[in-house]
Amino acid sequence: MKEQAADFIAKSTIKAADKEHRRKINFNIGKYNAVVPQGKSQFPDLNLVRERAKNIKWKAIETLDQQLETFEAAISKRGAKVIWAEDAQQALDAIHKICVEKNCKTLVKSKSMVTEEIHLNDFLQKNGIESVETDLGEYIQQLDGEPPYHIVTPAMHKSKEDVAKLFAEKLGTDPKATPQQLTLTARELLRKKYVEAEVGVTGANFIIADTGAIAVTENEGNARLSAAFPKTHIVIAGIEKIIPSLTDLALFWPLLSTFGTGQRVTVYNTIFSGPRQPGETDGPEEMYVILLDNGRTEILSDPKQRESLYCIRCGACLNACPVYKNVGGHAYGAAYSGPIGSVITPHLKGLGEWKHLSYASSLCGNCTEVCAVKINLHELLLENRHEAVEKGYNSFGERMAWKMWKQSMMRRKWMNMAGGNTKKWVVNSLIKGWKKHRGEMDFPKKSFNQQWREKNGK
Repeated sequence: MKEQAADFIAKSTIKAADKEHRRKINFNIGKYNAVVPQGKSQFPDLNLVRERAKNIKWKAIETLDQQLETFEAAISKRGAKVIWAEDAQQALDAIHKICVEKNCKTLVKSKSMVTEEIHLNDFLQKNGIESVETDLGEYIQQLDGEPPYHIVTPAMHKSKEDVAKLFAEKLGTDPKATPQQLTLTARELLRKKYVEAEVGVTGANFIIADTGAIAVTENEGNARLSAAFPKTHIVIAGIEKIIPSLTDLALFWPLLSTFGTGQRVTVYNTIFSGPRQPGETDGPEEMYVILLDNGRTEILSDPKQRESLYCIRCGACLNACPVYKNVGGHAYGAAYSGPIGSVITPHLKGLGEWKHLSYASSLCGNCTEVCAVKINLHELLLENRHEAVEKGYNSFGERMAWKMWKQSMMRRKWMNMAGGNTKKWVVNSLIKGWKKHRGEMDFPKKSFNQQWREKNGK
């Protein structure tokens, strides 16, 4: 429990003091902030659009079992095989079994947060299978041996000079290469992998129940290539990605692109509804869809936290969060960072070990303000804190401190007895760590209550 919290504090302390890191993040998020208002202008009533999207996700999550069964029946009719995975290990075992059956030596993978959640690349590497990230940002992170920094923009914390240096070290390119030259180098290398790969893996932005299909949104075309070139296509998605109908994409596709990157619509939007059909010339020979639970039904069972399953992973809350912009994505130590990560990670990985993330918030409410589907993120963070206390995950010292504070606050005479010097000593000396990153707190000799009585004679 203490190790995860200590690790977060250590990493966030280093990053918060790194001015160059802050400069890069502010620059990249500044680019996002400049274009998002333009994308939002396509909606005549943005608040209504967000409300409708939330209602659709509410319907999908409230009837999740029915929606998933409808999806399975529909996509199975078109020859796809659906696999239900209760946890990460079951998902990994299923992928490994498929790879062994297909004699897979090389696997190409498009950008997918759920594969980061289950640590798919590390698992495949340990089993002698080369797993290649094909999204440029993910490819950069893989070359550098780092996990994604951001839900949408994996290498947001790197400048073009950082990428040029990395490519020079790993691929032997010119250290002064331009972004265009670096992109062409990556494309040349990755296209060879598409042809070599026996298996392609993608995630899913949306699972469409009524037609039995997977919707994938991207800007580079790597998901299409990962699904089309290899003979076997594996989709892995969290069960919460479900939407009831194909027609819902008319709302969710532009909403996701606008809140994710500021675009009116992303460059490539693809619907996969099964393997290659008779008479078709393109597409994989086999398609597998792995529906991952991995703690999601625990969130589903909680009426208050259930709302967090509405998330469409647009990343808007990360870009708005003052904490994320200072400590960065890697400090969180989990696949999902920022406000949404602080809400769901304690439930996916264990509240006892991960409750500290819900305290890594100013509770300013900016995350709720920008959420594409109007999730009350700051309230859910508070609910996590409440639940952690209810389950006894706070320390004895913390419990006693709040008990003493409560007793004092309920008795005005006690508060007045503790003069300014006493309060100053308690905060600056007794409370460990207060002065580490803050100035010394000073209190007036007399409380407001005492001054009021003296002035008004009451």
